Amino acid sequence: MRSRDDSRAGRRGTGPVRAGRRGFLKGAVGGVLGGGLALHAPGVAAAAGAAERPGVLAPDVRKIADLTGPGLTTRFRMEATDLGIPVRTPDGRLLFVFGDTFEGAAVGAGWWRSPVGLYSTTTDLNAGVTWSGAVGGAAAEQFWFYEHDNPVFSTVLPSDVITIGGTIYLHVMVNQGLGNVVWTEIWRSDDSGATWVHTGAKFPSDLHGGMFQLFGWGEGNDGFVYVYSTGFQRDKPIILHRVRSDRLTDLGAYEPWGYRDGVWAWGNPPTPILEGRFGELCLRPLGGKWVLTWFNEGDYRIDGIIMDTPTSNLYTAHRQTLIWGGSWGQEDDAHVAQLYGGYIIPGSTLGDLHLSVSQWNTDAGWPYRVMQHRIRGFG
Repeated sequence: MRSRDDSRAGRRGTGPVRAGRRGFLKGAVGGVLGGGLALHAPGVAAAAGAAERPGVLAPDVRKIADLTGPGLTTRFRMEATDLGIPVRTPDGRLLFVFGDTFEGAAVGAGWWRSPVGLYSTTTDLNAGVTWSGAVGGAAAEQFWFYEHDNPVFSTVLPSDVITIGGTIYLHVMVNQGLGNVVWTEIWRSDDSGATWVHTGAKFPSDLHGGMFQLFGWGEGNDGFVYVYSTGFQRDKPIILHRVRSDRLTDLGAYEPWGYRDGVWAWGNPPTPILEGRFGELCLRPLGGKWVLTWFNEGDYRIDGIIMDTPTSNLYTAHRQTLIWGGSWGQEDDAHVAQLYGGYIIPGSTLGDLHLSVSQWNTDAGWPYRVMQHRIRGFG
């Protein structure tokens, strides 16, 4: 899976990241567009302003800690990174999966690899996540070998990760510049993330109108994994599929959820379940409910929805803004400049929700890091 030789772990891609990476997030800093478009199906109304319902108190938001950066992850030769998608491993630890990662404290600063992972044995999330080790050993190494900026693609970015039984599955997007997805695929690990093999699952980037690129998924208690998906351009709505847990790598086993002839049903062509401009998604069963958190590009913030089931009407489900976008020099716990991500950390509850949140100053190249935020009052 990995080599101690840096050239076999992605070191050759040490130059500046493609301009597409800079432009991908930069638009979030300027003017933002309103979201909440109506779903074009009878009986489903738009939820304009649903994130700020009258009488709903704003949650209490606290930044717990920076999770990556100089002095925090330097020993793993990774000072600049993002995403940090967390999952509980079969052996009981936490594994955080990161995207484009660099040795120095700036985008493009030295050894470039993606995806990489760090382990944690933290049990008290309110004390802050700390690291116990890295996938690869002393240094956080790329999960599998490939050359960055090769003729076919520039980088491979994690989309979402899930543990089913004794196996971790990782859905990734193969990109030729950010937002230009060439295809997506699923890898697996049977040793709690130490080594990874390709499952053979490879999905075309234009599947379902390009809305099957970026995943947020969770396993129910009914034998199905539910998949919310969208494009990786932050300009598309969400669609829903389900797949049996033991057929996760079989594209033909994914059943779409769609509206036809006046009813919603499995097997219909997929219909958007929520309109808007969606970035990173995180769908998880939690506390007897299901929770969706996501980067809301249209309104420049991280939002959350609590629902009874993945097929619930997302326009009428409980929805709140969790963390607001902010400006550099005017940040506080609840307002973060150039934020994105927003993944639920295992061990969270509805009343005590912890998120891994990314931040990237696209002009300066730093900060480019992952942080931990706690939200109380959401559930």
